[in-house]
Amino acid sequence: MTRSTYFNSPFLLGFEHLERLLERTARNGGDAYPPYNIEETGPDRLRITLAVAGFDRDELTITIEENQLVIRGRQSEVSDKTFLHRGIAARQFQRAFVLAEGIEVMGATLANGLLAIDLERPKAEAVVRTIEIKTNSNGSGLS
Repeated sequence: MTRSTYFNSPFLLGFEHLERLLERTARNGGDAYPPYNIEETGPDRLRITLAVAGFDRDELTITIEENQLVIRGRQSEVSDKTFLHRGIAARQFQRAFVLAEGIEVMGATLANGLLAIDLERPKAEAVVRTIEIKTNSNGSGLS
């Protein structure tokens, strides 16, 4: 397997973490369970909705780990029932979304088998900073 490097330009300084994020998302991209939607609910608001039918609130966890939103589901095994047919599996899952710097998780709700997680993007601020140019007294230009 050959590894392609997207950020090897000498003009892209300090973007090594983006390459790691792309590799991480490529690894997680093949899992289709649970299905989810991502929608824009306002100019700076997003909502991730996961179909988690059969999960109770206490069987779901939502954490933020190193700019990654991680949703985990673990159903407890029912031992007091005898199934003649079991088509609905008690399935565990982990779904992760990489968050851009500054995105805030505003809250989460569980209703009708859908887990909705609301996110808010920060307003972008234009920042201009002037760098002082110093002169070297010995005339070489380098110190």
